[in-house]
Amino acid sequence: MMYGWGNQGWGVGMWIVMVVAMVIFWAIVVFGVVALVRYLGHSHDTPSGSTSSPTSDHEAILRERLARGEIDEEQFKKTLATLRER
Repeated sequence: MMYGWGNQGWGVGMWIVMVVAMVIFWAIVVFGVVALVRYLGHSHDTPSGSTSSPTSDHEAILRERLARGEIDEEQFKKTLATLRER
């Protein structure tokens, strides 16, 4: 017999445990990297459940249109009044 060669006393069960442990290890590593990338890529300035109302978003768009010259001041005031009535 050649001692030191072969499975050195490890049974098939030990190899299965090693494979399962390696899969779990790499799953944890991948999960950690994905979580880190998502955390670092997410804007932390505003909460995800933003409390701004849709009306304020519409008002911001309306102000941008006024600034770009797409609408005049009279149209801006009229549309703003309509938005605020709702």
